[in-house]
Amino acid sequence: MSSALSPSAWLRGSRRPSWLSDPKVLRTEVLGGLVVALALIPEAISFSIIAGVDPAVGLFASFTMAVTIALVGGRPAMISAATGAVALVIAPLNREHGFGYLVAAVILAGAFQIVLGALGVAKLMRFVPRSVMVGFVNSLAVLIFMAQVPEMTDVPWPVYPLIAAGLAMMVFFPKLTTVVPAPLVSIVILTVITVAAGIAVPTVGDRGDLPSSLPVPGLPDVPFTLDTLTTVAPYAFAMALVGLMESLMTAKLVDDITDTRSSKTRESVGQGVANIVTGFFGGMGGCAMIGQTMINVRVSGARTRLSTFLAGAFLMVLCIVFGPVVSDIPMAALVAVMVMVSVATFDRHSIAPRTLRRMPLGETVVMLVTVVCVVATHNLAIGVVVGSVTAMVVFARRVARLAEVTAVTDPDGNTVVYRVTGELFFASSNELAGRFSYAADPDRVVIDLSAAHVWDASSVAALDAIESKYAQRGKTVEIVGLNEPSARIHRTLSGELAGR
Repeated sequence: MSSALSPSAWLRGSRRPSWLSDPKVLRTEVLGGLVVALALIPEAISFSIIAGVDPAVGLFASFTMAVTIALVGGRPAMISAATGAVALVIAPLNREHGFGYLVAAVILAGAFQIVLGALGVAKLMRFVPRSVMVGFVNSLAVLIFMAQVPEMTDVPWPVYPLIAAGLAMMVFFPKLTTVVPAPLVSIVILTVITVAAGIAVPTVGDRGDLPSSLPVPGLPDVPFTLDTLTTVAPYAFAMALVGLMESLMTAKLVDDITDTRSSKTRESVGQGVANIVTGFFGGMGGCAMIGQTMINVRVSGARTRLSTFLAGAFLMVLCIVFGPVVSDIPMAALVAVMVMVSVATFDRHSIAPRTLRRMPLGETVVMLVTVVCVVATHNLAIGVVVGSVTAMVVFARRVARLAEVTAVTDPDGNTVVYRVTGELFFASSNELAGRFSYAADPDRVVIDLSAAHVWDASSVAALDAIESKYAQRGKTVEIVGLNEPSARIHRTLSGELAGR
């Protein structure tokens, strides 16, 4: 087996990229990358404004992130670039300490992501329940739409028919042909109309100046001291966590859409490498872009890393070579694309009356909590964490109710057998001691745990408390039926938890 993959194999993640042998796949990947590049420009500029840096910084970050993650093996077809979540995290650092510290934070965040990826933090994704994932998708759709609202308020009236026309083209054009992505057709036609007719509407050029040359690598302009490290580290770690959370959730979403699997550890390390490269090129860092990924995967139908690579490459070509043309693209055309993405992303089945009637109430609550938290904070990572914690609480309450205690007294009246069934952990064991009749029971008590499982110290402490209560009345307790894991934890902790 070869020790290294060729560049083309890296772009797809296999030995033989499908786009080398299938012209149709190649066309899909190229056009998908072009559409994403066009949509990236206003987004990157907006995120630059949030971070308080020059628009070129966000555009450079989008270029280096996309190209690097494609080459080092990120999730196929997923788009990584400058993002709003990362911009919000590092904006205070830039405002208080300057741009050099921001760049240093980006590099350090990349190093943190590599370490976290190597430690297997990506495996935590298996603890994210489906209800949180549905909430994540729905909140994403809401945020994408909300981000377009400012572009539809206090604008010249021609913006509205242009948006309507763009939406109509994206709905009906695929019925004629799917050779060219409908969003690209919509952008081109609306740009030609506005330029030819001289319609005065907000354009991409109104968002900021596009760069005229490629970024140059260099070191961050900061003193390399311990004080700098202590200043930068908290922001870098927060950026690393937020970036990984959004990237891994996006990768899982793309896995579901494409019915394929991707390596979350490899994605984590790839995000780290991409951020380090971006930092050395003076970019603001980033992570997976969910909206652009949906354009690439769901709207354009791209499936390989080639589209990711070309999105970054086309972005720089469009800015440097075709800057004046790109500047004339009406924002209405890009708004229409993003509105279409939000509609396609939203899981309408999750809020259908039939689904809500069948779905357990706890699942619906978890989904709604996730959506509310994300929309309220504009931070997908916070919503996922809060939603996952809520799901754990709901699960714990549900499982705790399954623990039952039944008592059977021997005919001779000398022994009572308590049969415990269910899972014994902190939520269920807290009420366990109240299920026994200490004063009324005979002198010998048997607690049968053959249908139960002891999970934690709280359960062992509860069993010790029960034995103690009986002992105070001169009665003996025998615990039987423990399975091997339960017996091990009981043997290790029993008698050691008093007073704690």
